Amino acid sequence: MSKPQHENKVEFCVYGDYALFSDVITRSGGEKFSYPMPTYEALKGILHSIYWKPTIVWYIDKVRVMNKISTEHKGILRLKYKNKTKDLSYYTYLRDVKYQVQAHFEWNDNRPELSNDRNENKHHNIAKRAIEAGGRRDIFLGVRECYGYVEPCVFGEGEGYYDNIEEIQYGLMLHGITYPDEAVLDDDKGYLSVRFWQPVMKNGIIEFIRPEECDSKRHIRKMDIKSFGKDKGNFIGLEEFRKEGEDN
Repeated sequence: MSKPQHENKVEFCVYGDYALFSDVITRSGGEKFSYPMPTYEALKGILHSIYWKPTIVWYIDKVRVMNKISTEHKGILRLKYKNKTKDLSYYTYLRDVKYQVQAHFEWNDNRPELSNDRNENKHHNIAKRAIEAGGRRDIFLGVRECYGYVEPCVFGEGEGYYDNIEEIQYGLMLHGITYPDEAVLDDDKGYLSVRFWQPVMKNGIIEFIRPEECDSKRHIRKMDIKSFGKDKGNFIGLEEFRKEGEDN
C-alpha cells in the first residue's frame, strides 16, 4: 500500500470488563477459548469501529498489555441451528482487560477509483476526533457480548503489569484475515486468506509484523473485491469522495 507523506499515527487505550479473542482451533467446536491477548485482526476491527473508509488501510504497529492476563469460565446456553435446541457450552473469557494501541493508515492501492479522497490531514484529524469521542460505532472486544471503551492515550505512559518481564513467547496464533481489496502480494489477490504468526511480548509490548510478512497463511476461497455505488446500496456513489476532495 502507498504511504502518505506524513506518519499519520494514532494512539489510544481500549479497555473493558471482558474480552474473547477466539482461538480458531476451539471456535468451531462451540466452546470458545480466548487467546491471551488481542489479535491483529481484532485491533484492526476496533479501529474500523472508530473510523474507517475504503480509501485507507489501517496497520496495527504494536499493542501494550496493561493489566494482568486472567481468565474466567462462563457457562453459555447457545442455540443449535440444526434442530433449534439449546446446548450448554463453556466459554473462556479474558477478564478486566486494558491495552494501549499504536497504529497508522496507508492508502489502499486496490481502490484507484477513490484516489480523489486521499487527503491525509482530513482522515488523520477525523480519526483522532473519533478516538476522543470514543469511536463512531460500538466497540467490541472480540465478540459482541464483550463491550469495550476507547479513549486517547500516549503509548508507553503509565505502569503496565508486564513492563519488567523481558520476553514471553506465545507460539502459533492467528494474525488476521486478508480480503482481496487489501491484498498486497500478487498470490493473495482474488482470494480470502487467513494468516498466522508467532508473537513475542517484550516488556509488555507486542510489535506486529505487516500482513504481507506472514509466512504461514492459507487461501480459503476465491473472492472478488467488493464494489461500492448507488446500485450496491452501500454508498451514495463516488461523487461523495470527489466532492470531499474538492472541498478540501
